[in-house]
Amino acid sequence: MNQVVLMGRLTRDPELRHTQSGTPVATFSLAVDRGYTPKDGGERQTDFIDIVAWRNTAEFVCKYFTKGQMAAVTGRLQIRDWTDKDGNKRRSAEVVADNIYFTESKKSREGGASYASADKADYAGYQMPVTGSDFAELEDDDGDLPF
Repeated sequence: MNQVVLMGRLTRDPELRHTQSGTPVATFSLAVDRGYTPKDGGERQTDFIDIVAWRNTAEFVCKYFTKGQMAAVTGRLQIRDWTDKDGNKRRSAEVVADNIYFTESKKSREGGASYASADKADYAGYQMPVTGSDFAELEDDDGDLPF
């Protein structure tokens, strides 16, 4: 099974092009932090992963995503062999995106808040207010539930 799930920030605005037959294709890169920090106390490592999106997904990412925005991508890993301008054989790995998802609120994107301040302002310590009127006691007893 070849399935990739990534979450990170776009390193540049997506670039939309079209094939000779008119099929839309978009390319961009995600900066994805590794889930651990080195034991020696060094900085967390980041991987820069090339993403390719086709057709409607390509148009969607170019319309709604910009550099620095957090995104989640699902897709498959693809290895391409190619020849550079000097005739050397090269190999590249990229993720072909099936789906691209928003992972931050529109408010935090439009407010120009940085990643750290958006997390703290929007989510840290937030508790849903609960009042007695938010819940109601059920009067009718349906007996055994069907699940």
